[in-house]
Amino acid sequence: MSDPGRVNYDEFGLFHENAAEFGLAYGAPPYVRRRQVEVEDGRSISSLVWGEDPPELVLLHGGSQNAHTWDTVAMALRPRSLVAIDLPGHGHSDGPGVTQRVERSPRAAAADVAEALRSLAPDARAVVGMSFGGLTAIALAELAPDLVRRLVLVDVLPGLKAEHGRHIADFVNGPATFADFDEILARTAAFNPTRSESSLRRGILHNAVQLDDRSWVWRHARWRLEHENEPEPTRPEPGSRLHTDLLEPLGRIVMPVLLARGMRSDSVLRDGDEAELLGRLPAARVVHFEEAGHSIQGDMPVELAATVAEFIR
Repeated sequence: MSDPGRVNYDEFGLFHENAAEFGLAYGAPPYVRRRQVEVEDGRSISSLVWGEDPPELVLLHGGSQNAHTWDTVAMALRPRSLVAIDLPGHGHSDGPGVTQRVERSPRAAAADVAEALRSLAPDARAVVGMSFGGLTAIALAELAPDLVRRLVLVDVLPGLKAEHGRHIADFVNGPATFADFDEILARTAAFNPTRSESSLRRGILHNAVQLDDRSWVWRHARWRLEHENEPEPTRPEPGSRLHTDLLEPLGRIVMPVLLARGMRSDSVLRDGDEAELLGRLPAARVVHFEEAGHSIQGDMPVELAATVAEFIR
């Protein structure tokens, strides 16, 4: 007998919706499978591997997201093979280590990502990182430059102003649990007014899990429930700049760098951030996405895919 309170979820059964929403040819479903790689302390990092050939690209999502944020981009890049990683404590990856829980450190995440990539994509042509994933990619380029041959940063740079990302922090730091699907959908829609309801539903199904009592919790927030007695990260003061410790490593990068910058008001970068990048890396390329906010992979995924494909050529 079906349970009216239980929401069915088929992780690999929603790709046709991505294709329909952005006008992509669909035909046969894409070949995608989950892979787990064991990292430090017996934890495992989970990834979505697209295609049958060795991955050409590595995709790192933003904080509070998961590997499925790249689904439409991956479909637009077909038939290229790629790997989209669930960062520690996100998606289907195991919980973060103690350092990651307390510090939310891109360097700690990069250490896990490096182990995963040596197993899954040691010869990838580029690493693409959005938001926290972009900061992790910079840390990865410092830690394991042999794994980062080209670097694409999606709407993020170290040193950005804390207040420019306040709307994102307000959403992420909301309730840890939700009574039902309608409640989590309503909150998500309130913070994402430009998105279609179908895309929001799809995103929630990928990024949240229904508990036995029929309530919902974000996958990335599960560790808040399990580690309630641990100290919460200190919230940055207004006017402070975030992750400035990665500015020097950014300036030392020798591989080609591309910045994809969203130009809507809900982006987190400003002209000064872009100017600082070009001051440190004059050869870096910058592409503006006029109709995208912070989440370019959600707002303009086909255009982002075309930009990445051209960059790795």
